[in-house]
Amino acid sequence: MIIPLLCFSQLKTVSFADWEMKQKQEPRPTVIHIYTDWCPVCKIEQFKINKDRQLLEFINDNCYFIAFEAEKMTETVRFQGKTFRYLPNGNSGIHELALALSKNKGRPVYPLWIILDKNQNLVDYHEGIFTPEKLKKKLSEIPDL
Repeated sequence: MIIPLLCFSQLKTVSFADWEMKQKQEPRPTVIHIYTDWCPVCKIEQFKINKDRQLLEFINDNCYFIAFEAEKMTETVRFQGKTFRYLPNGNSGIHELALALSKNKGRPVYPLWIILDKNQNLVDYHEGIFTPEKLKKKLSEIPDL
């Protein structure tokens, strides 16, 4: 009997702590995806991106990818020399980093995408759905990739 072997690609994610160390060893562009578990657009977007094998391979081979759940991440995060903490608010809360990275400081829009070049300069800030095609195009515009 022959059993088909399906090989699914998936994004290799790093934590902010691991990212800082990796960035020192091997600087690469970084994709930060800020989302929440209650956001239906985030789930649709994640599904579409995970289906695009070419995009996944490109990101895994050339970038660091940080998936950041803005309302569930309770750990303290160091990012670009600053410390950010979780801000509890009753039964929920939000991470200071999500607020700091958002242009809309009072209420971040989800999903939120931050793309940095290998020197940690902002390449793109994108609120709302990012189709695989648009994400590929934006990543292709990064110098030295």
